[in-house]
Amino acid sequence: MSVEAITKTFELESGKTITIETGKLAKQADGAVVVREGKTMLLATVVSQKEAREDVDFMPLSVDYKEKYAATGKFPGGFFKREGRPSEYEILVSRLVDRALRPLFPDDYHAETQVLISLLSADKDIAPDALAALAASAALAVSDVPFNGPISEVRVARIDGEFVINPLLSEMEKADLDLIVAATMDNIMMVEGEMKEVSEAVMLEAIKFAHKAIKIQCQAQIELAAMVEKAKEKREYDHETNDDELRAAVREATYQSCYEIALQGIADKHARKDAFDAVRDTFLENLSEEEREEKEGLVKRYFHDVEKEAVRNAILDEKKRLDGRKLDEIRPIWTEVDYLPANHGSAIFTRGVTQALVTVTLGSKMDAQKVDGALIEGSHEFMLHYNFPAFSTGEVKRFMGLGRREVGHGNLAERALKHVVPNGEGNPYTIRVVSDILESNGSSSMASVCGGTLALMDAGVKISKPVAGIAMGLITETGARRYAILSDILGDEDHLGDMDFKVTGTSDGITACQMDIKVDGLPYEVLEEALEQARRGRLHILGEMAKTITEPRADYKDFVPRIEKIMIDKEFIGAVIGPGGKIIQEIQKETGATIIIEEEGDYGVIDIMSDSKQSIEAARNWIKGITAMPELNEVYLGTVKSIVPFGAFVEILPGKDGLLHISEIDHRRIEKVEDVMKEGDKVKVKLIGIDSRTGKLKLSRKVLLKRPERNQD
Repeated sequence: MSVEAITKTFELESGKTITIETGKLAKQADGAVVVREGKTMLLATVVSQKEAREDVDFMPLSVDYKEKYAATGKFPGGFFKREGRPSEYEILVSRLVDRALRPLFPDDYHAETQVLISLLSADKDIAPDALAALAASAALAVSDVPFNGPISEVRVARIDGEFVINPLLSEMEKADLDLIVAATMDNIMMVEGEMKEVSEAVMLEAIKFAHKAIKIQCQAQIELAAMVEKAKEKREYDHETNDDELRAAVREATYQSCYEIALQGIADKHARKDAFDAVRDTFLENLSEEEREEKEGLVKRYFHDVEKEAVRNAILDEKKRLDGRKLDEIRPIWTEVDYLPANHGSAIFTRGVTQALVTVTLGSKMDAQKVDGALIEGSHEFMLHYNFPAFSTGEVKRFMGLGRREVGHGNLAERALKHVVPNGEGNPYTIRVVSDILESNGSSSMASVCGGTLALMDAGVKISKPVAGIAMGLITETGARRYAILSDILGDEDHLGDMDFKVTGTSDGITACQMDIKVDGLPYEVLEEALEQARRGRLHILGEMAKTITEPRADYKDFVPRIEKIMIDKEFIGAVIGPGGKIIQEIQKETGATIIIEEEGDYGVIDIMSDSKQSIEAARNWIKGITAMPELNEVYLGTVKSIVPFGAFVEILPGKDGLLHISEIDHRRIEKVEDVMKEGDKVKVKLIGIDSRTGKLKLSRKVLLKRPERNQD
């Protein structure tokens, strides 16, 4: 017996056909769909608890994207041969979907909700990340879970000057713009991606182009949900206990004090927090002990809303920010390079009280990060890692290892810098940049970009141009009748604001961006203004960075390992490696150099790496000896390898022996070879013949010796 699924098929302007199916798989979930494009299929499920846990006043949403290796006919790597912890790629896709969904749940909905997206089948040329949010939103659309969607995401790339929606992976090599855009039918919700120094106008045009395709996908979800009985009426819930009289009392007693604190321009975030907390605590102290114990949680929630309203109004009314800055003013910046004496490159970037200590390490190709996902394979020879310890915000937290935030912020900074880092001939190294955040009050990922630029230049990496980053914020009234665009936002302004928009770039264009919008109906004109204000801020930061260093060091530091690249004919690769790696291991042991060989086309490309010039030269000469071709009539200083009754075999080049016949040892008659030479002796010989059929080498010593004069008697 087969089960008939409910399906909705639609076509994008590019001609790609996508099908959404529900009612066939995972029917015990609150909502489940399969999204299909070509051979690529994703299953998305959503389950939400009927009741919220006590004392939960936030949305406990978890979103996880997982790739099944069977989707591409592969076995997982590792000992256990099963899918394990999520890869960085899976974490990044999960974050993309989470950031698009989270703002659209009702503010008072606090039931634990889990969205799972699994890649079940994969066409190796279709990127599944562009379909993941569509699948997640469609699962919510066909469920009874309250959700103010639908939403969808698309990838928009510019290839050969034309915008393309959800391009094939094979087409992306030619793209100079790669954005993931999420939106509802009416509003942009999230943007993230990388670019090769494109203008603000091009980026805005790409977002608009993406939104057209998203509207088609949202409409398809609406039509699908209309065919599903369960989705026609969303579940009722009551997850908050409220006291309207108390809410009004909190606002009446605390609003003006919060407004005045917001206008004081307190730069120290701890002092500012203490000032707001004092207003709240004063209100609590005026309650009876019994009321305080009963209503403290509600008071804190209502006070948070009052504080948010007061701060926002102060900015809109007076154009003055929490720390006293103007709307477009950047916090004071100081920078330093070469702070760590033993590191290949290092820099400190400090803006306000956000500080990043960034290091650069240069390694060989053996240090490259191997990527072996279900779909994505290859290696990363440039990587940036971001660390955010609790002490950077003056907190004590249990160390739980790498979090999704660290992965996401590191990825953004890496994308910002990777296109200015040389590759191929211009950069023989694997490069690892590590940003350790030592202080934080907003924009730590952008500090990582700026610090990364400085550290790369300190290391002598020939980046094409410096890159800087800035985080922009937005405060609006409903419908954006009044708004304020904020440059270089504080952590509080991010939390209380309507937009977090991070933009990185050179003096000539944008290299990466990440935008989360928390308000409906943001006009493109406001976004355009924010981009222009960000450009001016970015140029200012680049100017401050230039006071410390303007271009990469002329050379790497003395203790940085050097890499020399040589090329050999492919036929000699085996000779350099030797049986079981014997020869290459011997070269490395004797010279102290690290040697890496890769086959590229008709050649073997060899990297010789060492911090000693003599070591590199010795390894290079050894390899050249192995790969050199014997030349007829050339004289060589050879080594006697073995002695036989009819002569000796002499190695004239590494791995290349020739026969020195007993008759060619001397002009005089030799009875026993051992009377003249022994194994290991160095002997000068001339190559007098090469057998055209077998390639065997014929050597002579006597032709290099002076012929004795004949006795005239």
